[in-house]
Amino acid sequence: MTEDKTVISFANVSANYDDKHDVLSDVSFNISAGSFYFLTGASGAGKTTLLRLIYQLHKPVDGTIKLFGQDCHDLSRNDISALRHKMAIVFQEYSLISHMTIFDNVALPLRVRGVGADKIKKLVTKTLEWVGLGKFANFYPMELSGGQQQRVSVARAIIIQPSILLADEPTGNLDDENASRLMELFIQMNKMFGTTIILATHNKKLLETHKFPVITVENHHVTFANLNDKKTENSHSPRQWKGPQPQNYFTDLSKQLEDIGKA
Repeated sequence: MTEDKTVISFANVSANYDDKHDVLSDVSFNISAGSFYFLTGASGAGKTTLLRLIYQLHKPVDGTIKLFGQDCHDLSRNDISALRHKMAIVFQEYSLISHMTIFDNVALPLRVRGVGADKIKKLVTKTLEWVGLGKFANFYPMELSGGQQQRVSVARAIIIQPSILLADEPTGNLDDENASRLMELFIQMNKMFGTTIILATHNKKLLETHKFPVITVENHHVTFANLNDKKTENSHSPRQWKGPQPQNYFTDLSKQLEDIGKA
């Protein structure tokens, strides 16, 4: 018997807000561990709603959502918290805490998890070095550029080594150079940590450059397609990354974070 590697499963899921018309209707799909998907659709189509459903920030009005094989219906607050400890989310607006230093922003999810101060210092230092912001640890968010702030939000997501990363238009406020740099960080994270990534974007250049399968939200439904392939409903076989191989420093970071975590 083959091991079930499905980490996200929707079965006939519908969602709305304020009991109005459905934002999503009768949505069904499975996503395997280690996949990388782009998420596209017109503004207001339901991309953010889909991500919120996965992160358990919004409840469906119908259907079943399973995460890591666990049915999410009627979960307790503690159960939801435990699931979120396996996931991370990156927003377009960065969502950094303005009165906290860059170090403290990145350290926050570790402190919430009760990680010790010595281990936090090592993990945060290594992660900030990886995103190229090691010398900015004692700066505050408003002292950094938009591209730098977005890399801080990625560092905060990476530091817990999540099984699932959800990114809601993370490149929307960035120029092409910073968008490409951020995309490379996500690709390395997927490749080396095996993180399942769903990245919402309107950036056609990213879609054309990186040949990952695409989830499209349209008319309350979702469809799956591999770029340049015929669109197929609810097809979810991940396409392997064909671009440049990740740099060795990410392999080193992965090993270092693992070693620090075991210490």
